[in-house]
Amino acid sequence: MGRATDLRCSRCAKTFTTREARNGCECGGRLEVVYDLKTIRETWRKEDLKSAHGDMWRYAPVLPSSVEEAVTLVEGWTPLVRARGLERELGAQEIWLKDESRNPAGSMEARRFSAITSSAKGLGVRKLSMASDGSAASALAAYAAAAELEARIYMPRHAPQSVFIECKALGANVRLVDGGMDDCARLAGETREDSMEVEALDAFGREGAKTLVYEVAEQFGWQVPDAIVHSGDERDAMAFEKAWKELEELNWIGAGRPRTVAAQPGSVQNEEALDQALLMARCDGIFPTLETGACVAAARGMLRDGKAKPENRIVIVNAGAGLKQIEKYATRYSRQGASEQDKLGGLITPR
Repeated sequence: MGRATDLRCSRCAKTFTTREARNGCECGGRLEVVYDLKTIRETWRKEDLKSAHGDMWRYAPVLPSSVEEAVTLVEGWTPLVRARGLERELGAQEIWLKDESRNPAGSMEARRFSAITSSAKGLGVRKLSMASDGSAASALAAYAAAAELEARIYMPRHAPQSVFIECKALGANVRLVDGGMDDCARLAGETREDSMEVEALDAFGREGAKTLVYEVAEQFGWQVPDAIVHSGDERDAMAFEKAWKELEELNWIGAGRPRTVAAQPGSVQNEEALDQALLMARCDGIFPTLETGACVAAARGMLRDGKAKPENRIVIVNAGAGLKQIEKYATRYSRQGASEQDKLGGLITPR
């Protein structure tokens, strides 16, 4: 399946074929897709990208599925937008926004689930299960529909209405659980013979996520930025680190990697994250997630504390569309007490 030579356990270094990897390694270590980069370096060159697909599958030689096997909704190759408004506000000379809200299902998760569903189909899996109440749920629902797979999504009963509706509209089998995410994860893990939990395919998902780094490098003419601020978790950090390592081994970039910072609303006050997200929206015309607001706050702190210099090239990853978190933004824009004209959208109606 694809161009992966095998999968390797990060803890004990045991190798697996793709099919053997279904149950993971008995030692509990994370699996990682590995490639014969020496051979790839001899047959794949930067110049080949000039005629490549305008999506993440332009990097198929370092993805676990081939272009022909790919389940795709044309994800990736998202724009880098110069954030001149944020530059003025933060006192920086060069800030760029990697706008992942342009992806299918409105988030960076599209990369992950394009790779996951492609690999799942290759394994003969028919049903995928997952616990989520956010962008990952929406992406699984979208890509399962495209792959003609069944998506079983478990989310708490208090999950955002926007996520619930999107998943249902995309044909997912959504179960609302009276409990928290731990309860949802337990139910998602109760898979049957023809199904698989998404977590078991995480090694392939990280391969999709890493393409963001390939794109940033290519969009900057294979020059490495000074810093990247993103809102991902440990899984995304691993994916990005793997991408930089591969690019070095391919001899596509020089020595040195960017300072990479992960920021979440929990790492700053939620109200501050909301403030910074709204600042970005007003300054540069992109309606981001609150997680991106945390990234803006982190970039501000880096510049204030001297961890980044004003002349540095800083990339902020906007992981998704703010519309996915409309309930959170609604706390700032209450419509209570609106006039009759406001309720009618400002239309003049006949009397």
